[in-house]
Amino acid sequence: MSPYVQSFLSYIEYERRYSRHTLESYGNDLEQFYFYLKSEYQKEEMELATHLEIRSWIVQMMEHKITPRSINRKLSTLKSFFKFLMRKGVVKKSPLSKVLAPKTSKRLPVFVEKAGIERLLTDIEFSDDFEGKRDKMILDLFYNTGMRRSELNNLRETDIDSYNSQIKVLGKGNKERIIPIQPQLRTALKEYVEMKNQSIVTPSIYLFVDREGKLLNPSNIYQIVRKYLNLITTIDKKSPHVLRHTFATHLMNNGADINAVKELLGHASLAATQVYTHNTIDKLKNIYKQAHPKA
Repeated sequence: MSPYVQSFLSYIEYERRYSRHTLESYGNDLEQFYFYLKSEYQKEEMELATHLEIRSWIVQMMEHKITPRSINRKLSTLKSFFKFLMRKGVVKKSPLSKVLAPKTSKRLPVFVEKAGIERLLTDIEFSDDFEGKRDKMILDLFYNTGMRRSELNNLRETDIDSYNSQIKVLGKGNKERIIPIQPQLRTALKEYVEMKNQSIVTPSIYLFVDREGKLLNPSNIYQIVRKYLNLITTIDKKSPHVLRHTFATHLMNNGADINAVKELLGHASLAATQVYTHNTIDKLKNIYKQAHPKA
């Protein structure tokens, strides 16, 4: 690929401090566009790509049934790449300025109803061994803090501040944020840490490990969440992100300030948090229908 691609990837890794997952996604998007340029236009210099070639790439992706949301993500990668090239003086303007992104339908967040969460955290029986206590703590933390899977995966014992009843989380772009926790969760965390240190073979600073003391990988956490959500809900998606959506939706439905929810979730902009207001609006409509004489 273009020598500028590696410079760009190094820039977002070391200066912008993007996560490994984001880095891989950007690299894959740029590689796909490079091979398209090379195969369709015999062009290997990505910095010389035109808006017509990018539009042609969009058409090809649509013909291959790639969703508008995925296409827009790839275009966002290209925008960032050409913005980097402009900053370096390699190009004067971005070809993306003449490219219209496909329209996407508004996708509402999938979440678990309150009754389902109550069954998950109070009625479901977890095994009384280390794995059972660990799995229960993973579910408790996801629902009570709304943190991302990668954030929970990297939690260390030192991130728990029991005195102030809060947890320090390292989010996207290595941005730290503080999430308050309830006294009950604080006590459960303390008991879990004590049991973990007595149960694992090799000591570990990380909260969520296997019996050997090895850090759980993201797929392990996904499977744990899916296993237990299967017991209490019929929604199609059963992932850690669903519990993050549930955390935010339940807060909004109970009158939480949207700016506070934004900070708790670690969103960079308010626009990302506003997707959760639809549930509150539905709730207001129901109250209106029940209470207004003319409804």
